[in-house]
Amino acid sequence: MHEEVNPQKARTGLSRVWHALGYSIHGLQAAWYEKAFRQEAIFAVILLPSAFWIGQTWVEIALLIGGVLLVMIVELLNTGIESAIDRIGPEWHALAKRAKDMGSAAVLMSLLFCLGIWIAAIRALVMP
Repeated sequence: MHEEVNPQKARTGLSRVWHALGYSIHGLQAAWYEKAFRQEAIFAVILLPSAFWIGQTWVEIALLIGGVLLVMIVELLNTGIESAIDRIGPEWHALAKRAKDMGSAAVLMSLLFCLGIWIAAIRALVMP
């Protein structure tokens, strides 16, 4: 008989959802120890409420909030990539560097996207 390595694979229904929620919370707790994620979370505490003041319509508010959340999501994925690479081994490898660089580039692109949305929204507010 084949035994599952991961007990989550055998769960179904609400039990699977409940346990997945727990794993997600553990992931957010682990991310808090990453300096970049903490900085982005602090900015989010400021920017998310500001989106309701700056945004003129629900679409603008959603874009402002979505841009901030996108940065945090991409940072979580980047940290996951870095952790997986570090788990494999500490030695330098061209593919490990490439994976980490691409994750970092994804964070940069999400930051530029977010910045562009916020600049456009503020500019529309200041210069109607």
